[in-house]
Amino acid sequence: MWLRTLKTDTARLIAASAMAISLSACGFHLRGAPPVSSALEPLELVCQSPVPASLCQSTREQLELGGIELATGQSANYRLKISDFAQDRRASAITVQAAAAEYTLRQSVDLELVSSDGIPVIASTRLTTTESYRYDETNVLAKQREEENLQQQLSDRLAQQIIFRLAPITEKRLQEIRNNHQSSPTPPDSQSGKP
Repeated sequence: MWLRTLKTDTARLIAASAMAISLSACGFHLRGAPPVSSALEPLELVCQSPVPASLCQSTREQLELGGIELATGQSANYRLKISDFAQDRRASAITVQAAAAEYTLRQSVDLELVSSDGIPVIASTRLTTTESYRYDETNVLAKQREEENLQQQLSDRLAQQIIFRLAPITEKRLQEIRNNHQSSPTPPDSQSGKP
């Protein structure tokens, strides 16, 4: 009996190993944030108030997981600024007794990427994510915990959206942006020195 169990377990281990090897050979990988180009290194991450620490930390972790070198101040070639965080909670469904039956949570933030010499790589862009959940008046504490968990998930999703916005910025794209910026005409007020 013991020998048969050992043979079955060994066969399962071999089958699982073979499947893992074949999946990795075909290029399969788990879905997640796309890689950020090393052309943006070193990158400074700036989170302006009232951006929550959880969103800033989630973004930092995703950048670090992607192998992006983070820096501060003068040592950074690019500056990623996250600002104007807003969140709200609205009733999206009402019961017969005029109480909220479902809430929609929304978080949004502005994103901007600028080179160290002031060239806008990604102009100020608004990112938004939402999630709905059912509200049960008989289980208020559990629903509060659920809402807190959903708020964290929304922050994680915003961090992923930020990474998705950075993913297409390659060395070639950066050079195109730089060339377009240098060839664009200077506004008349800046030529005359007037503010």
